[in-house]
Amino acid sequence: MLNILEIIIPSAIFFAAPLIFTALGGVFSERSGVVNIGLEGLMVIGAFTGVVFNLTFADQFGELTPWLAIVVAMVVASIFSLMHAVASISLRADQVVSGVAINFLALGLSLFLVKMWYGKGQTDQVQVGFDKIDIPILSKIPVLGPILFSNGYLPSYLAIVLAFVVWYVIYKTPFGLRLRAVGEHPMAADTMGINVTKMRYIAVMLSGALAGIGGSIYAIIISRDFSHATISGQGFMALAAMIFGKWHPLGAMGAALFFGFAQSLSIVGQAIPFLKNVPTVYLLILPYALTILALTGFIGRADAPKALGTPYVKGKR
Repeated sequence: MLNILEIIIPSAIFFAAPLIFTALGGVFSERSGVVNIGLEGLMVIGAFTGVVFNLTFADQFGELTPWLAIVVAMVVASIFSLMHAVASISLRADQVVSGVAINFLALGLSLFLVKMWYGKGQTDQVQVGFDKIDIPILSKIPVLGPILFSNGYLPSYLAIVLAFVVWYVIYKTPFGLRLRAVGEHPMAADTMGINVTKMRYIAVMLSGALAGIGGSIYAIIISRDFSHATISGQGFMALAAMIFGKWHPLGAMGAALFFGFAQSLSIVGQAIPFLKNVPTVYLLILPYALTILALTGFIGRADAPKALGTPYVKGKR
């Protein structure tokens, strides 16, 4: 049993990391009152940017390349998210439609550039990635050490740490209080001198930055290249994790770990004795099926921010 856990749990954390980053981005955006269906597209942009930067500059930066690729992906995705911010906040367009447009634009633009630069439908394989590590001291803990803190990737552990940081920012800082205020009652926030438009712009750009990190980590560590199928539903899983987690950073992290566990079973299931006879196709659809079941079971009981999806018009009652 212990050997099975040593296979499943590190793999679940490994697959959950991109979902955690992206779901935390969704928490920022939706806590401010802006629906962000475009998380999938922002992950696509992050994955594309991360892989292209890695392939282009691997010789110049060596082992720093994957870290720099993540930073560049974060910046590019946050700039890309500005389109959603302008459309949904300044132009007061339908936020769901704007998010869907971001998804289509991101995938179409990325594939067009890949075809133009590489002459085929996908990039080359990334050669410089992250190495697996053991967390010092913690990996020596009996039983838990080999399961939780051994043979993992540093970005996976950083994702979990970031969830606690985001929880602190949203619930324990003045910035977090203002963010929640503009998502719950923007008129009252405006009356208190909070710039609603500015807060929502910052939140949407933060969601773009974190989704970009999630997409680049997925592409660099898991798929190791970029094609039309690199990001195939992970952004929507992250959105589901955010809703499943009731718009709470730690809840979103827990839900993302749950979906990561489902994804890991679809990959390592054949190595687990009691799952090896299950047809592979069932394991492959498991993450998506669990996403639907989780949402149908919990969405009715989840309380969204009250002003979510409603454009704010200054002075309008």
